[in-house]
Amino acid sequence: MSWLVLGCYLLAAFGLTWRLWADPGSRMQVGDITDVNLFAWFMRYSAESVAHGSLPALVTTAMNAPHGINLMWNTSLLLPGVLLTPVTLLAGPQTSLTLLLTLGFAGSAAALYGVLRRWGVRMGPAALGGALYGFSPAMLASSVGHYHLEFAVLPPLMIEAGLSIVTGRGRPVKTGIWLGLLVAAQFFIGEELLVDTAFAAGVVLIVMAAMAPRAVAGRVRQSAAGLVTAAVVSVAICGYALWVQFHGPLAEHGSPWNGNHYRNRAASFVTPAGNVLLHTSSQAASLSRHPGRLAEYVAYLGYPLLVLLVIAAVVYWRDVRVRVAAVACAVLEILSLGDRQVVRGITVPPVLLPWHWLAHLPVLSQMLPDRLSLLADGLAAVVLAVSLDLALSAAGQPRWRRQGIPAALAVLAVLPLIPLPVHTTEAAAVPAGYRAAFTRLALPRDARVLVVPVPYGSVWQPLRWYAETGYPGSMIGGYFLGPNRQGQAETYGGHEVRATARSVDTLWEPSLGYKPPTAVQMRQYLTGWRPAAVVAVTWRSSRLGQFLTGILGPPSFTSGQVVVWRR
Repeated sequence: MSWLVLGCYLLAAFGLTWRLWADPGSRMQVGDITDVNLFAWFMRYSAESVAHGSLPALVTTAMNAPHGINLMWNTSLLLPGVLLTPVTLLAGPQTSLTLLLTLGFAGSAAALYGVLRRWGVRMGPAALGGALYGFSPAMLASSVGHYHLEFAVLPPLMIEAGLSIVTGRGRPVKTGIWLGLLVAAQFFIGEELLVDTAFAAGVVLIVMAAMAPRAVAGRVRQSAAGLVTAAVVSVAICGYALWVQFHGPLAEHGSPWNGNHYRNRAASFVTPAGNVLLHTSSQAASLSRHPGRLAEYVAYLGYPLLVLLVIAAVVYWRDVRVRVAAVACAVLEILSLGDRQVVRGITVPPVLLPWHWLAHLPVLSQMLPDRLSLLADGLAAVVLAVSLDLALSAAGQPRWRRQGIPAALAVLAVLPLIPLPVHTTEAAAVPAGYRAAFTRLALPRDARVLVVPVPYGSVWQPLRWYAETGYPGSMIGGYFLGPNRQGQAETYGGHEVRATARSVDTLWEPSLGYKPPTAVQMRQYLTGWRPAAVVAVTWRSSRLGQFLTGILGPPSFTSGQVVVWRR
């Protein structure tokens, strides 16, 4: 019967993504276009590397030439990119991303379902708990463009393996090997979710030690053996990549993100966005006031579920699973508020918010607190599933009361969370003559090329063109995290790269509103970049075409909508 549950998860995931599957090669999600195109770029980069007989280089000049980027500091989806290479090469990177998105929904639900079943929860409640986690509003918000967060299949398995070690449910060494493999796999899927999972696991273990000391008492030696084994296995697999990240080229420190921007607002827990079935237009409009927009609107659980979770925790407090999961969930949700909160116009003193005391610690200073809601939703699902299982097994009551009422309450509580299919749009088309221009250039794969417009956050089209064609093999500019001159992590590696790109791109699109470069400045840019070719998506008679002709001389050739200068 478990196959029926897993089939339902897969069917539900397809229902959410059917608009993408209607044309998987060219349809993409609405709401975070830049990130979707960046992930498409990474998928193509991995596929091109494998197609040329190697694994993706961890430091590459495929983007941001001549300096390059360190993939370990970016959301590069290395493991999915390598595994989905056949799909990317045959059907395109967007198809691979849609497949990953669909498996993220269904696989995350299936993972928690399997964990709940192993911890003694009967099929029905476990299926509901898995669905709540895999299709939660936090997961739905992440699906807008955060593939590295939405593919949350491994966190339940990692936490379950850790708990099996410390509670003695599994053999320490064997389970430690399994945990180490899971950690290594998650490391190459997305480090951010790995750190968040480790943090959530730490919270769960602390709560368990405090509230259920008998569950972990007397197992220090076995626990240490299992956890050390896990550490050895994961470091053996990830050690070189970790060295490249922290000691290799383009290593960086700090975070480019404003943590105060990535925090849950108290009202977000009970105010739905427009991506769930039960919402009003006024409630959906509140999303426009949320700084992170849809991709960061991850807190919503709704009044019915929150009330039911509190009641379930009180009624079934004696069950260690309910007790630990409920408290850990509450802790994570409180931490997700960050270190600043305004409730009905009243500013909460930062000292009253736990994250205020953690935000400056190593590693935690780089975490984005709102994303803890992904793990908190998993714990909420555990509370719901286990308490429903206990209610259904209660004795001494009529069957309709023992089974009908708890099941009805659980369904009513999750009803407001039923997600709507993701909204989609058409991916940017490759300009006419773009592929033919690179074929005619016949440059070596590592020859750097200046594509105009120069890609950066707001001008993302060249990332999509590379994703669809694999050209150019070495791109000047891009959208990435990199160190500035002081080694501090910044988007684009600092303001200079972004400012230069904007300056040049204003010639391509005057509405950008930035000051265009002078001829002297453009020559300085070209001297620093040293491109083997300049490929401008424009017409020769346009303002941009005439400007580049004045700098570079007559074009080497034109191809459709593309003007090319060979250097």
